[in-house]
Amino acid sequence: MREADETTRQRLADALREDPATPSELAVELDLTPHSVLRHAEHVFRSVDSAETDEQLLVAPPTCRDCGFDDFDDLLNLPSRCPSCKSEAVSEPTLTIE
Repeated sequence: MREADETTRQRLADALREDPATPSELAVELDLTPHSVLRHAEHVFRSVDSAETDEQLLVAPPTCRDCGFDDFDDLLNLPSRCPSCKSEAVSEPTLTIE
């Protein structure tokens, strides 16, 4: 299938099958916003996490670079601050399909 014929979600899934990436990295590659990448990732999760496929969308959680907090409620989110120490030094989640 040519790249022009693929949907955004297909291109996102293909990119995640190749290498783990953050929403910002994927946004640059796919010409989207990081928040849009996360919305599409929710749908990709549903399609790869079905009984017909043996793949999974895996998410390494966002992590506070100051205190190490990584117990965020919503893994598919771009938190602006750490709920523990209130630092704004929070890394993005990393997504991959295996």
